[in-house]
Amino acid sequence: MNKSKHLHSHQDSTEPRTPESVLCQFFGFESFRKPQAEIIRHVCDGKHAMVVMPTGMGKSLCYQIPALLLQSGRQGLVLVLSPLIALMQDQVDSLQERGIDAAFINSSLGREQRLQRYAEVAEGKYCLLYVTPERFRKSEFREVLSNREVSLLAVDEAHCVSQWGHDFRPDYSRLAEIRHWLHDPTTIALTATATAECRADIYRQLGIPADEIRLFHEGIDRPNLKLDVREVWDEAEKIDVVESTLNDENYRNGSVIIYFSLIKTLERFSDALLSRGIDHVNYHGDLPRDKRRRIQKAFMSGKADLVLATNAFGMGVDKEDIRLVMHAETPGSVESYYQEIGRAGRDGNPSLCLWLYDQNDLMTQMQFIEWANPDADFYSRVLTLLSEHPEECQGFGLDWMNDRLQRVSRHDHRLATAISMLDRQGVIAGSRPPECFQIISQPPEMFRDDEFLADKKRRDQERLYGMVELASEQHDRKAFLNRYFLGTAEDHS
Repeated sequence: MNKSKHLHSHQDSTEPRTPESVLCQFFGFESFRKPQAEIIRHVCDGKHAMVVMPTGMGKSLCYQIPALLLQSGRQGLVLVLSPLIALMQDQVDSLQERGIDAAFINSSLGREQRLQRYAEVAEGKYCLLYVTPERFRKSEFREVLSNREVSLLAVDEAHCVSQWGHDFRPDYSRLAEIRHWLHDPTTIALTATATAECRADIYRQLGIPADEIRLFHEGIDRPNLKLDVREVWDEAEKIDVVESTLNDENYRNGSVIIYFSLIKTLERFSDALLSRGIDHVNYHGDLPRDKRRRIQKAFMSGKADLVLATNAFGMGVDKEDIRLVMHAETPGSVESYYQEIGRAGRDGNPSLCLWLYDQNDLMTQMQFIEWANPDADFYSRVLTLLSEHPEECQGFGLDWMNDRLQRVSRHDHRLATAISMLDRQGVIAGSRPPECFQIISQPPEMFRDDEFLADKKRRDQERLYGMVELASEQHDRKAFLNRYFLGTAEDHS
């Protein structure tokens, strides 16, 4: 997109509104990136779209522009399902600064704020509304939406829909039900990462036949990104490479993210870097929410230019000058790897994506796969505990259950996976105590089907093997990634 010299504050009401005029009026750009305009016209014509576009290339405009074009009186609404509260906040703040009538409803709002927002939505305010899919569990929210016509449903980070996606989110699997409740509106699903198999599952979860949803796939060529893999043999060598790379003149004038799989590894690296006088901040899921928020704010503002992070850090980090994204441990899938390197070089300037490949890291990811794939016997024992010992489960909690389910290691995370999956299928009342201790329906056959569960585990293993293949690629790694994501499934385009 080419930036115009002036951001127009208004438009002559006699001129017809077009995607280009709205782009200029509200966003200050003179032209679209390919194929944004085509996508926008496609969904404004009432046709479904699946958009696979690299991170930072303007996916959100593909539903924000239609929100400004599709308003029908005060009832028209573009509803955006987004997985991350921080991402909603940033996008809505940016839209409001541009004079766009947008809002979000999520758990960050107090009761009075939430009720006020509900009233405003019911009265016809807002052309763009951001919510998490979990919001549809609330009957009062569904009642509010019954007063509005949803012109377009946008599903952001659509890979969260698929059970084969790398960032599985249980409530995203209820999208067909949500779409039906909304009277099956035109739908646009957007992601940076979806293989052919994942896309096919997304279509199924949305309840849209594959021949009724058009695929817009831009490939993943980012000319300014250099993808490098350095094979290393131990942690000491990794730390030396980190230090030497941070001192590289080509990548010193910008921000840096170093990704880790394990918090304990991150903390060891942090100690080592501090001992070498390298200042940084740490970000991981065990930190309190307010501290994570402060760290992200410091990184986004430039007060902190180096962050050591687990994959908990990333969504909503839309920072243009990230010169270096380093993986100090091997990611669990090509999808995760690509999502994370996509945060580099959004300003178009040269940026390095460096992966420190140690074969020993594969053992960590193989353990993660075991935890993410309980077998039928484990599900049976979880359900037996919940049904035969409800008082003990509620009184002593998940730690007590974990002790009863396995004796090998208290760090075994299969119970967390089982609870999430049982919640997704509506077997239990929620994914957190005390709701997770209440069985509300009979479990479906899938939890007794070892062949089905083994197939899911095999797919996870194949995704990890994709990382091994990427590491051994001797020619064009970007071409490898394009082959991996485009696949052979027949998408309608």
